[in-house]
Amino acid sequence: MARIRNAQEAEHTYVDIPASKLKRAFTQILLEKGYIKNYINIDDGKQGLIRVYLKYDDRGAPAIRMMERVSKPGRREYASSDELPSVRNGLGIAVLSTSRGVMSDKEARRFGVGGEVLAKVF
Repeated sequence: MARIRNAQEAEHTYVDIPASKLKRAFTQILLEKGYIKNYINIDDGKQGLIRVYLKYDDRGAPAIRMMERVSKPGRREYASSDELPSVRNGLGIAVLSTSRGVMSDKEARRFGVGGEVLAKVF
């Protein structure tokens, strides 16, 4: 998350992130919701990389205005299915790690599951 945020501040076209299953799922959600252009998985012989192509509007403003990590190693944040956070009254998304995998808050409401709130994006 910090790499994406920093790359957008510097107006880069793409950013490389060390890969993990959680980061791949998080990136897929950002792609589905239209916050990034695309991403590709790069095999570097080790854990791999995710190359994320960043999205900007016609004025050069980044598509992701704010990306905030909610659950941190020192303080985990969990939400039940009826207490899922709403980001900017539904204009943004909250990304959750649930028993059914990583998903947005809207998908978690549809499935009726709660989980660890990883981040808020808008």
